[in-house]
Amino acid sequence: MVIRSRKLACVMLGISAALLFSGCKSTTEKTQEAMSLVQQLDYDAALLLFDEAESAGENERLIARGRGIASMGLTDYEQAIEYFREALSKGSGFVQPVDFDLNYYLAAAYVKNGQFKEAVETYDAILGLRPGEQDAYFLRGCALLEISEYERAKADFDKTLSMDPHNYDRLIQVYEALAHHGYQTAGREYLTSALENGGKSLDVYDSGRIYYYLGEYQKAYIALETAKESGGAESFLYLGRAYEATGDYNYATNVYNSYLAKAGGNAEVYNQLGICEMAKGEYAKALTAFQAGKQLEDSEYLQALSYNEIVAYEYLGDYRKAAVLLEAYLKAYPDDGQARREQGFLSTR
Repeated sequence: MVIRSRKLACVMLGISAALLFSGCKSTTEKTQEAMSLVQQLDYDAALLLFDEAESAGENERLIARGRGIASMGLTDYEQAIEYFREALSKGSGFVQPVDFDLNYYLAAAYVKNGQFKEAVETYDAILGLRPGEQDAYFLRGCALLEISEYERAKADFDKTLSMDPHNYDRLIQVYEALAHHGYQTAGREYLTSALENGGKSLDVYDSGRIYYYLGEYQKAYIALETAKESGGAESFLYLGRAYEATGDYNYATNVYNSYLAKAGGNAEVYNQLGICEMAKGEYAKALTAFQAGKQLEDSEYLQALSYNEIVAYEYLGDYRKAAVLLEAYLKAYPDDGQARREQGFLSTR
């Protein structure tokens, strides 16, 4: 059973609820309540409340949008696509911010449903109206990789990086997308170019994590040791991962614990600490770390922490507890195929 080291990549770039609901508070009360349930991952209850919102005559576009997001949570991507298309069809004819929001969600649903050409066409539509949308270039590039259109994907990656050449977060996203699809050499060229041309914009934190992805761990150590003195959790995380990559789990554990002692709770740090403890065979300590991270209720890492908690219980031989938690996990994350396969294994224990 593979443990999860990082949050899942998010392909949905929705605009804020505050923006969507502004100016129409009196007619979206139930819709807002339903969206709160969506945020709590209670999708079935949210859909029931959207029905009530519809009966109350609330905003049809926002209801269709909310139903689409809830359907995605339930992994009913075809239904989600229908809802997002319905929401788009209810527009006034004048392009509004919510139209871009809906198109991003629609493209994400197409990607989840394996309809990558349709996703590309949706990003085409976004860029036709907003040619400065960096996210759309990047996400279209990712979708193009899925249909083996490498040259077009690379052109999109070149474009998004040229629009913000010192955005090293995006640089790393591009590298990871290329490496995932077997184009690691091309991804490394981007990283190497950033090191050579970054100049003063490239601080020790950014250079350290670029060295990490290039596999130059000693250089990564040196840069990240400096970065962590004034940096946040990410500096400690990359430093720890660099030591993990060389098999020095003891030092990596010390790095994570030193951050937690210094700055307090951080869900990602607890998750990585747990993974380190698992690698050392310290399963009880790993479980403690995963559970501490879950208590922080950080939605970005809750799935990884919940899954890894199950893994820890398995290694501790508590299969009954693992099975109970896995059942609850699959209700919240029903599209996790690996977890479903694991459920089959646990049923035989």
